[in-house]
Amino acid sequence: MTSLLLVVLAAAYLAACLGLFLVQRRLQYFPQPRRLGPTLLAERFERGDAVLQLTVRPHPGRGAVLYFGGNGEDVSGALGPLAAAFPDREIVMLHYRGYGGSTGAPTEAAITGDAAALFDRVHAQRPDVVVVGRSLGSGVAVRLASTRPVAGVVLVTPYDSLVGIAQASFRWFPVRWLLVDKYESWRYVPQVRAPVLVLQAQRDELIPAGSTQRLLARFRPGQARFVEVPLASHNTICDDPLYVSAMQEFGAALVAPAAGPASGAPPVGAVAAHARHDGAWASDPRGR
Repeated sequence: MTSLLLVVLAAAYLAACLGLFLVQRRLQYFPQPRRLGPTLLAERFERGDAVLQLTVRPHPGRGAVLYFGGNGEDVSGALGPLAAAFPDREIVMLHYRGYGGSTGAPTEAAITGDAAALFDRVHAQRPDVVVVGRSLGSGVAVRLASTRPVAGVVLVTPYDSLVGIAQASFRWFPVRWLLVDKYESWRYVPQVRAPVLVLQAQRDELIPAGSTQRLLARFRPGQARFVEVPLASHNTICDDPLYVSAMQEFGAALVAPAAGPASGAPPVGAVAAHARHDGAWASDPRGR
């Protein structure tokens, strides 16, 4: 009787693992429609069998910003703060497959491939490209920056890997073996050469602070600047004035770097008066 019960329990557990494996992307991606205002411009980007929607704020010059949003975000809603932070750059925002009218289904392979292709298209016309990734999109930005000559990287509420975060939600399942789209940003950090700004929400309820700090520690000494936005949550950080001012300083330093580390990371300025930062620099990854 005991053996039969164990067999039944094992079969039920394996069935639950299979079910989780089959529906995992429904729990990972939450496509949103695009809500465009009358002054925003929409463009299309065709790639293979997919037609991807872009939200674009045109601007003359050689500079651009590529924005990759969260797993439940309409990226067009983030245009206002980005335009304020980077007034002299064109803003190009990717609606992932399945989001905002883009065709196809979202997967890590598809999204990161689309991001690289979009970068190549934009970079051919504007050689000074900053990439900004928020939440899920931080993993897209890190991976892109590891293979492309980006001018700078802004990571908003980033993580080192989604494996640990998912494991905390599904404690009794072998998430490391079940999860397909792992977004293991830590693997790509050693190949990133551009200066980095990391923005962490003090009250982030989705991305553990430890996950952000583990990612931060993997950057080379002097490469990454860390800013914690006080009282902000995962979904309110973009509403905080510090979100804009930190990116403004970062962008200004890329255009006209002040005396300091050769990496081009921004100096401590007005942001320091309002946010906690670790001397603006990440710790040595060899010590972790």
